Amino acid sequence: MKRIGKQTLQFETAPTILGRGAVGGRKEAAGPLGGDLHQTFDDTTLNTQSWEKAEAQLQKEAVSIALANAGRKPEDIHMIFAGDLLNQCISSTFGLIDYHIPLLGQYGACSTMAQTLLMASIMVDCGAADLAAAVTSSHFCSAERQFRTPLEYGAQRTPTAQWTATASGCVILGRGGKVRVLHGLAGKALDLGVKDPANMGAAMAPAAADSIYQYLTDTHTSPNDYDGIFTGDLGAVGSQLMLDTLKDNGVDLKAVHQDCGLLLYDRQAQDVHAGGSGCGCSASVLCGHLLGRMERGELKNILFCATGALMSTTSQQQGEGIPGVCHVVHLAV
Repeated sequence: MKRIGKQTLQFETAPTILGRGAVGGRKEAAGPLGGDLHQTFDDTTLNTQSWEKAEAQLQKEAVSIALANAGRKPEDIHMIFAGDLLNQCISSTFGLIDYHIPLLGQYGACSTMAQTLLMASIMVDCGAADLAAAVTSSHFCSAERQFRTPLEYGAQRTPTAQWTATASGCVILGRGGKVRVLHGLAGKALDLGVKDPANMGAAMAPAAADSIYQYLTDTHTSPNDYDGIFTGDLGAVGSQLMLDTLKDNGVDLKAVHQDCGLLLYDRQAQDVHAGGSGCGCSASVLCGHLLGRMERGELKNILFCATGALMSTTSQQQGEGIPGVCHVVHLAV
């Protein structure tokens, strides 16, 4: 691979996606993209004893489906990049331990799908792995318990709040597939002082604008060169802020932009306020909906730009701002 411009990597041999798996819960199944998910679950605990164990099971199921889709076995995979929202990424550790695949844990908050996809692509492109996997997950109940208020408390959600997806997505990367990974950009962490954990779209929007602007600059491309530019769960508030920021800097993204947090749910019918969020939001949209459309030829050239709010319960209690990050992956048929 080589670096072009300031931050962008160009993959010389273009790793490809050989298999994919997307799973979700009851709310995700009832949304506009429910038919694109490979498996859905009515029970929020997935027949386990806790929501945290249920989230681990989501990852296990997504990897199983992706492996089957790729026609591979766990022992064929040289390394797996995985992460989630919970402390010490326990959903990934406990969910994937039985596969006995070398594990490299990742934390990018809601940007984790792009981060794991980028890291797996680097390893395949440089020859460190013939086959690599990228996976992440989130669960509404486990995330609310850790980051906000326990569900039993019954707190009222503000209009800017987003709904953490109960979902997981996984891809298997190697050689010879239809969808290629051509470029990737690792984003910078930016903190513009937003401190409200119920307004993460605003916290992440500056990083999304920065990464997309830098990618377009590095590659000497324009928004119209792509069939779609898909951000990861900025929601309604963050999407508009990002579009306004880019437009102020001479980039009009409106005609090709869509946000995974606005695609996964019907905002009015499902009462998700500003849209969806969580690692599993952009992961399930990518691994279920977007890659499906690419395989069918409906999309041929897209940017997947997952965003993350890099906060913790400790930083919130100490009054810190919420840094945002956005990683960009260029996918093409």
